[in-house]
Amino acid sequence: MNVSRIDLNLLVYLDVLLRERNVTKAADQLGISQPAMSNGLKRLRNLFDDPLLIRTSQGMTPTERANELQPIISELIIGLEKAVQPRANFDPLESDKVFRVMASDYAEATLIPPLIAKLRTQAPNIILDIMTPSDVSFPDVEQGRVDMVINRFDSIPQSFHQKILWSDDFSCLISKGNPVLKKFSLDSYLKAKHVWVSKTGMGVGVGMNPDDVQRLGWVDEALTRMGVKRQITVFTRHYQAACLLAEQQDLIATIPSKMARHHIHNERVSIVPPPFIIQPIALTMAWSPLLQHNPAHQWMRQLITKTAEEINRGDV
Repeated sequence: MNVSRIDLNLLVYLDVLLRERNVTKAADQLGISQPAMSNGLKRLRNLFDDPLLIRTSQGMTPTERANELQPIISELIIGLEKAVQPRANFDPLESDKVFRVMASDYAEATLIPPLIAKLRTQAPNIILDIMTPSDVSFPDVEQGRVDMVINRFDSIPQSFHQKILWSDDFSCLISKGNPVLKKFSLDSYLKAKHVWVSKTGMGVGVGMNPDDVQRLGWVDEALTRMGVKRQITVFTRHYQAACLLAEQQDLIATIPSKMARHHIHNERVSIVPPPFIIQPIALTMAWSPLLQHNPAHQWMRQLITKTAEEINRGDV
């Protein structure tokens, strides 16, 4: 049977006929004439090669084939009605939707806490499933299995929608007992020992090579352009770990400023600008075109954008 040649009106007729078990009542319910309904029943019998409804002493009685079809046709009609009805507005106060968000360690530390604070009041039943870059691949995002990814990306598939949430410069987090603070310059910076921290994009990470400048990222690329190199003694993928390591007197962590400002009240460290220019980085939110027009997804994107704007203004 060629499904494309089926008149969907016939399925609507069958759904009502099997419920009413009366041609005249079914016609009245659908607002058509009794002869039109009788003709529809005739066409349905030809389509399914079955009488479907048979006159008995108890009225029109469905055949075994009709009883098999009834739940299938009913479910199909319900699905079609849902498909053509206007989409209901998303109500965050009532929703218990789970949003799966891939967030880098940097995004999780800076953006996610104030976002969750907003959710507690605006959408108390919504659940966030925060995933790491190693948990997610671009196909996961493309197919809508992950709602959005928030990170610093070297490249994103062209089909993805994306929005830059903010740009951030860099700061140095240094132990107050580190002698480098007495005369902090490019020379003293290069002579000190450093913590490297970064994880862009997505996928499983691999070990770092101190000589592979192209993969070391923004800080080391800036130094390479100056023809110099810093001494990296610890590699980590977690900014929180880098900040804790910076409390040691012989280590410097050069990290995004929004992350560094989380330690402004930490009496063990100082926050100072790096003694050279580093290009700012962009925190980007990306999502699948499959979710672009989803009302719940649109609401969450707007909330994330508003939260990022407040963080960028220093309101949070």
